[in-house]
Amino acid sequence: MASGASASASDAAVATAPAISGSIDLTISGLRSEKGNVLVCLSTNPDYFPDCSKDRNARKLKVSASKAGHIQIAGVKPGTYAVALVHDENANGKMDLRLFLPREGFGFSNNPKIRMGPPKFKSAQFSVGTTDEQHVVRMKYIL
Repeated sequence: MASGASASASDAAVATAPAISGSIDLTISGLRSEKGNVLVCLSTNPDYFPDCSKDRNARKLKVSASKAGHIQIAGVKPGTYAVALVHDENANGKMDLRLFLPREGFGFSNNPKIRMGPPKFKSAQFSVGTTDEQHVVRMKYIL
């Protein structure tokens, strides 16, 4: 009986231990309208960046564009991450293209220069520890 009581006390101590995580505060600038949604992808995997639709471990959020000026992602474990955003103006859940060019807005952590095609993970990556990370992401529109 005594060993069962000590196991319960031990379990309670583990359950109340603080989680080691931080949060990411994103400030989004340059949205051209409040129509639709902003799709957020937080990924640790360069192979699935910036399109994380097949990344099972990515954190994906959909936020109304009218409320997307500031987005907080809480409970982020320490590691190396990159963020990709899409301003899904028609709310169809994807980036629309016209002749291989994005018809909707996009943005990335660290605001890397956009050349031919999307940036590499390395140019958008940042580290998360146990404190809050703050990033300003500027949306870009081609069409």
